[in-house]
Amino acid sequence: MTTTRNAKAHWEGSLFEGKGQVKLESSGLGSFDVTWASRAEDPNGRTSPEELIAAAHSSCFNMQLSNVLVKAGNEAQSIDTSAEVDFKPGTGITEIRLTVRAKVEGLDNDAFVTAAEAAKTGCPVSQALRATPIKLDAALAE
Repeated sequence: MTTTRNAKAHWEGSLFEGKGQVKLESSGLGSFDVTWASRAEDPNGRTSPEELIAAAHSSCFNMQLSNVLVKAGNEAQSIDTSAEVDFKPGTGITEIRLTVRAKVEGLDNDAFVTAAEAAKTGCPVSQALRATPIKLDAALAE
């Protein structure tokens, strides 16, 4: 079964002086202000496409890693992933870095790293972003 999620964006004005808003339509969770400055300089309480990509990527990766671990017989007690998305004006998105720490009983660190690499490859958001280099820092939490 295919699911579809949607968001809407509105923009007014020029790129540098204008402002906009993105609205999470499917969930109804809210609207978030965006500006060029929030994208290329300081967020000042606004979001950016790159922050939204980071949120999507880290949550998708956690779901994929959870599934990879369960299929291997190792359910995680917790998985915490951060995603950093680099944006260079005039160039675009240049790199994504995922950092994951997890608590998984009965699994050594090497096996966890192998599972995390498989999750990075299998994550639908990673697949959608494959034109961008994605680095992974994976380790079991202490």
